[in-house]
Amino acid sequence: MSNDTTYRVTAAELRQFIERYERLEAEKKDIADQQKEVMAEAKGRGYDTKAMRRLIAERKRDRDELAEEEAILEMYREALGG
Repeated sequence: MSNDTTYRVTAAELRQFIERYERLEAEKKDIADQQKEVMAEAKGRGYDTKAMRRLIAERKRDRDELAEEEAILEMYREALGG
């Protein structure tokens, strides 16, 4: 019995989805390699890549959330005397 709402898998369509996904995976790897190259170049020029990564992560975050976290950290530092 066939149901009109049943989606039939075709080999060609399945292959297209899988190949698209695989291409995206390859692109993602290429981008990650390029990011590593940028950091290696920066490190070679004397920049602290750990600090750069922290700045990059901070720039992704919401400014209000970041300001609140910084205020709490400062309060904790003062409480610890440092």
